[in-house]
Amino acid sequence: MSDKRVTIFDTTLRDGEQCPGASMNLREKSEVARQLARLRVDVIEAGFPVISEGDFEAVQVIAREIKGPVICGLARCVPRDIDAAGEAVKPAGRRGRIHVFLATSKIHREFKLGKAQDEILRLAVDGVKRARGLVEDVEFSPEDGSRTEPDFLIQICRAVVAAGARTVNIPDTVGWAVPDQYAALIGQLHESVPEFRTGKAIISVHCHNDLGLAVANSLAAVRAGARQVECTVIGIGERAGNAALEEIVMALRTRSDFFGGATCGVHAPEILKSSRMVSRMSGLLVQRSKAIVGENAFAHSSGIHQDGILKRRETYEIMDPQDVGWGGTELPLTKHSGRAAMAARLKHLGFNMGESEVAALFAQFKTIGDKKKFVYDEDLSALVEGHITEVPETWSLDYLSVTTGNHTVPTATVRLRKPGVKGCARQEAATGDGPVDAVVKAMDRITEVSGQLKDYSLRAVSQGEDALGEVTLKAMFGNGDLQTGKGASTDVIEASARAYLNAVNRHLGSGHAKAARLAHP
Repeated sequence: MSDKRVTIFDTTLRDGEQCPGASMNLREKSEVARQLARLRVDVIEAGFPVISEGDFEAVQVIAREIKGPVICGLARCVPRDIDAAGEAVKPAGRRGRIHVFLATSKIHREFKLGKAQDEILRLAVDGVKRARGLVEDVEFSPEDGSRTEPDFLIQICRAVVAAGARTVNIPDTVGWAVPDQYAALIGQLHESVPEFRTGKAIISVHCHNDLGLAVANSLAAVRAGARQVECTVIGIGERAGNAALEEIVMALRTRSDFFGGATCGVHAPEILKSSRMVSRMSGLLVQRSKAIVGENAFAHSSGIHQDGILKRRETYEIMDPQDVGWGGTELPLTKHSGRAAMAARLKHLGFNMGESEVAALFAQFKTIGDKKKFVYDEDLSALVEGHITEVPETWSLDYLSVTTGNHTVPTATVRLRKPGVKGCARQEAATGDGPVDAVVKAMDRITEVSGQLKDYSLRAVSQGEDALGEVTLKAMFGNGDLQTGKGASTDVIEASARAYLNAVNRHLGSGHAKAARLAHP
């Protein structure tokens, strides 16, 4: 590997998914992983295999099905964790990586682990050696590395590299670092560990955004000698999130002069598509002013700016929007388009769909086509992603009628069915503060599950008055179970109803609901 090549380690499916309400099912994770492969990230951290059967299965499926990137599983320095990670990434063969971590900072040693430095050192070495016996590619992270005493951090780095770690990641776990200080720490490690200078091992960085400095710290570290950056698409992650992949990639590309010619292998035209997919799958919306992928990222309202852009784009744009995937939409489909045309467009958009799924989507496509003059790529993507985000249905929407107005009490009548159970349909009516509130109350009566809306957003998927409306919401159920729901329709009330029912079905299929039923039979 060139000493100027920066490895892009994507942790959207692990650290990104740990954001409250952003959990994804297996199909959603698989589609995101396929998109990350098209984006050409170097490493996909697919999950934390020992945490749950679902995480283990997701890592194993991704390791088996996704070609190209290294597939990584996270593990604590505990034999059970490491063995689970090794088994999960096994289908990836030589592309499998185990990422072991152990807290090293004084505050973590004293108050979380209750262990001295020599015990931490021994556990770290033992963990790396065990992982090295299962895979060739081992990464070690001293958790809270940015707050660890530099002398001890140097000692840890030397020991784990000697034990077989190819990559040592220095996490800014709580977003405490500032660029100059963090760069100095990375530079000190680079000079103090011979393997970092010879290329036998590399320094990685994993920065959190609690002070809004995740990207700045990551880039400062690259200047100081780091050769792997851990990041997530649109910066999702715990608390304030992680370093945003798209910002790291485009900063290296746009300011190569400043970063000494450092490069990465990411295929930038897939950035926008990746951001939209992760946003939909996670239920986390991209703010309009978000760098690179926000709707306003390349918008110019000032007359002076518009005049400059028309004369020469570079006057007010340091990047070409098309380089990251912005540009003209393909010719739209219509209700007269056939299944083959729709299937071809799905393939062009990067979706991996089976024959039965294409047939189911074609029926939805025809329904939308009857309501809209044109079906745009964004509409089709919303339909596909709605299909992917579906969960096993305890209840399905059969009928919906809403009465509302500025002098009318909003009233909703809802009928739900239990799929596969003949004759099992229930209907209820309710009033509310608004039409969506009335729909929610009627559904709660039918399902006997009470959910409280914590977040609600509506966006037009495509252009025109007949645009498909996509609703993303978060609902908190009685036992503290926060679930994301998604729904799309040309009718925003129907989209809201489908989104809330999606959240209800997720709750009813979750461990939280099962535990509640056992506690209160």
